[in-house]
Amino acid sequence: MDHAGQRDELVDSAGAALACVMEHASIIAGHQLCSDLAVLSRTSGDRPPAVVAASGAWRRRKQHPADRPRFIDTRYDTSQLLTCQSRRLVDICADLQLDVTQPELRSTSMTALHRRWLEHRDISAREQITVLNLRHSLSTAIVAARAAGLGWWQPGLHVNRLLASGLGSEFDWLTDPRFTALLGEPDVA
Repeated sequence: MDHAGQRDELVDSAGAALACVMEHASIIAGHQLCSDLAVLSRTSGDRPPAVVAASGAWRRRKQHPADRPRFIDTRYDTSQLLTCQSRRLVDICADLQLDVTQPELRSTSMTALHRRWLEHRDISAREQITVLNLRHSLSTAIVAARAAGLGWWQPGLHVNRLLASGLGSEFDWLTDPRFTALLGEPDVA
């Protein structure tokens, strides 16, 4: 960010969005959600009330599981589902047989993609970052639904197919051979 005012504006915006979500959602999920809340708390001198409330609710989530909204952190609240020791989202997904292959990172890093977008305005890099973030969000939601007992899937649920199907032609990256090659043919039941 270029200016402190932008940072405060971003924190205020996040606080307003969080207040709305806390008022209307029955479940709030994230992977390392506690880290996101901690960053919001440390970033601003005046923490938005919703950030304070969400941080407290996250810390009390196991003592008061019936509270609404329910907070689920897929890094810390999925042990009952897993056989793996790792708590990286990609490993949790693999253990739960969610295919979350990340072709965007096969020959580069997230840092390099960000640099290509910020320094060179590379639209493909921006689209790849967006798809990575959407995959992360969707897989987090699916894992949280499973942890909450709200969903189940057949082994091998393919998150990239869900993204391709749901996003259609919104991003050129979804038609790139590096992305389409991993989609394969859907399994026929």
